[in-house]
Amino acid sequence: MQSFLTFRSDPTYNTPVAIAYLLTASATRIASINNISSDVASIPTDTQVIIPVNCSCFSRQYYQHNATYNLKLPSETYFSVANNTYQGLSTCQAMMDQNPYGDRNLLVNMSLEVPLRCACPTSNQTALGFKYLLTYMVTWGDSISSIAQLFSVDQQTVLDANKLTSSSIIFPFTPILVPLTREPTKINRAVVPPPASPSPQTPIFPGGDPTLPSKSHEAKPVSTSEPKALQSESADYSAVPVQDSQSGSLSSLGIRYAIESLTLYKFEDLEMATGYFGENSRIKGLVYKGSFKGDAAAVKVMKGDVSREINILKKINHFNIIRLSGFCLHEGNTFLVYEFAENGALCDWLHSDDSLYRIPTLTWKQRVQIAYDVADALNYLHNYTNPPFIYKNLKTSNIFLDAGFRAKIGNFGLARTLENEDEGGLQLTRHVVGTQGYMAPEYVENGLITPKLDVFAFGVVILELLSGKEAAAGDKEMLSASISLVLEGDNVREKFLDFIDPSLGNEYPLDVAFSLANLAKNCVTRDINARPSIPQVIMTLSKILSSSLDWEPSLELQSSRSMSSGR
Repeated sequence: MQSFLTFRSDPTYNTPVAIAYLLTASATRIASINNISSDVASIPTDTQVIIPVNCSCFSRQYYQHNATYNLKLPSETYFSVANNTYQGLSTCQAMMDQNPYGDRNLLVNMSLEVPLRCACPTSNQTALGFKYLLTYMVTWGDSISSIAQLFSVDQQTVLDANKLTSSSIIFPFTPILVPLTREPTKINRAVVPPPASPSPQTPIFPGGDPTLPSKSHEAKPVSTSEPKALQSESADYSAVPVQDSQSGSLSSLGIRYAIESLTLYKFEDLEMATGYFGENSRIKGLVYKGSFKGDAAAVKVMKGDVSREINILKKINHFNIIRLSGFCLHEGNTFLVYEFAENGALCDWLHSDDSLYRIPTLTWKQRVQIAYDVADALNYLHNYTNPPFIYKNLKTSNIFLDAGFRAKIGNFGLARTLENEDEGGLQLTRHVVGTQGYMAPEYVENGLITPKLDVFAFGVVILELLSGKEAAAGDKEMLSASISLVLEGDNVREKFLDFIDPSLGNEYPLDVAFSLANLAKNCVTRDINARPSIPQVIMTLSKILSSSLDWEPSLELQSSRSMSSGR
């Protein structure tokens, strides 16, 4: 049932979307009721904001609205979260009843259920015309009379709803129920500062003991339920220039779904983590390395509507996809915080032009493992997400290597949901976007989008891993077109040896490399129907990976003799 709460904006939760994220509410509804221009517009600190929520009644004994909170600091406790973060909308005891963790066993990043006080009208109140109950958090200078006047209701109805008398004294940070005949609107009044000294009188806590759930009008305490599972997301690494703008970087619709399981960062936290976005922290472009309580992360600055990308990333969770952990909105830019890939982009390991700073070459086994990791990520996107996705942006600059040289793909700005699965996922577009050398011919020529588009790009990546060459370099023939000339006709062995990355030397199994090249050739064929599916690619790659991991350099001389020159 529809109910309402009040929440006081603070420096962390000072936009409709941030407050909605904390309270599991609708940012658009918050903005509308409180006459705020947009979901991401700033709200002055200490402004009382009306929050519409769905108040659940469990077995006609418990009223509550559930929120979820991820612990941010080691010092946080049930008491501090209930009373400081949620401003008394929950209680220490209610949170302990709702969660399986002991008060001394709380850890950073734990996900806690937070039962929030709310209430629904009684039958008597409904008969009198009241449709809603608002949980109002008392502040300095409030009285029952002033609260009633604030919401244009009769003082006695407020007293009756809270089982109070006209002589009862109310104190700040305690909840008062306000019966309403219609939805409330923006609270218009200036903030009243706290008094110079506290009152000597004993406070009255409407509904009973402040350490217990609000009893509301029918003595209905907060219930217990199972905690929500921890979730994690994925991410990407490309960036666009920062522009001074006050417009939001996430659409109003998109952001409501984008932040359910992400950490909301303060801009000041990102500045501290990245050394104020200094050059020493810059990874590439507008991507910076940050340190959050000793843990490394990548912080990317983005402009424009990135909600579509985030909404894709929040639905997927795979070892071989860069994980998105949080975000920040600041002056029209969106700052996305990702899992940090210690060894950077694959392209830098394959195509470094500066001989003075040439990084060590990737070994054969590392290259095959990288290929398998990327295929595994694509297989997950095509066949195991709901809905399935076409990645549409596979290239070596979007493949990142962790400390163990395991590959993770990122940058989901071009990804699309897989539609018309019964027709092979076929889609058409007039807006062809991508990187030269990686785009399948049917996409470039006709705007045709299918999962085979990713298969083509994957074949190009394999060719880069084999040759060390770029997918497209100036006026030279594209890598995808050159492989047929290498593997067909005369002198195949010699041509293939010339094709292989010279930095590998002789440290690779020739027969296995030839099999991998043939797989790549099949992936980049112009005939879309002749290309293998990603599951078929995985099957072949698993055999190639197994053979590569078992391979020893001393065996290469003997095995290479099996390859005939006319092959």
